[in-house]
Amino acid sequence: MTTLDVDAVQAFVTIADLQSFTRAAEALGTTQGAISVKLKRLEDRLGQRLIERTPRSVRLSAQGAVFLTGAREFLAAHERAIAGLTSTRRRFGLGIAAHVAGPEVPTLLARLNAHDPGLTIEVRMENSRVLLDAFDRGELDAAIIRREDDRRDGEVLGPEHFGWFAAPQFEHRQGEPLRLAALSPTCGVRDIATRALDSAAMAWTEVFLGGTSSMVTAAVSAGLAISAFSCRLAPPGTVEVSHRFGLPPLPSTEIVMFSTLTDARSREALRTLAAAFREHRPGS
Repeated sequence: MTTLDVDAVQAFVTIADLQSFTRAAEALGTTQGAISVKLKRLEDRLGQRLIERTPRSVRLSAQGAVFLTGAREFLAAHERAIAGLTSTRRRFGLGIAAHVAGPEVPTLLARLNAHDPGLTIEVRMENSRVLLDAFDRGELDAAIIRREDDRRDGEVLGPEHFGWFAAPQFEHRQGEPLRLAALSPTCGVRDIATRALDSAAMAWTEVFLGGTSSMVTAAVSAGLAISAFSCRLAPPGTVEVSHRFGLPPLPSTEIVMFSTLTDARSREALRTLAAAFREHRPGS
């Protein structure tokens, strides 16, 4: 009967998630050569090629794609067995910006729990500025936010593109200020939108402050106002109206993850978060 080596399976899953031998080695605290040896040992044990590697890309083979789900389950079962030896639960404080959180959040939490069933996961959802301040005060173990300034630390999870969205029935009369809905006066996306309008010398008026993303979504969907949204998180049923109303383009930014955790177990949890987020982005 074929038996699997935990380290070799972990190396395979990490390579598959990060699509890079170099980044996988960094995530696991080892060398690229050691990662390659572990993968080769696993492929020899299974008699299947799992990773296709070229000078320009690293991707799953057909057999690797089939094996990946089972490999994750194998690692999760191993973690549960280890976690069962202790009754001590660890806390993991995670901040997710309201303008970042999307359909991938359940997957993030499921992956984090599967990786370490002994975690007590505490999620805090605020705007990016509030979460970054909380992270800097040591209140959060990790924060996934939209980059808002020139601060260059943090791991980039992907680009974020914005557009102007409104309900199909929304009307804007020529010569009147553009009716806007926003999350709060301190919201970074609101700042992006209003700066773009001011630079284009377009008059605007704020007619709705929601306090939560769901409230802003409700206002826009009801036709009360227009709002800037991440293109991947635009409310269902709304339409992008930049061309329709001659609105200025909105600059793109980045989604980044901040953490100061350095122990091996925590680094693996962070890698799990980053991989799940990237995997479930549109076009990934």
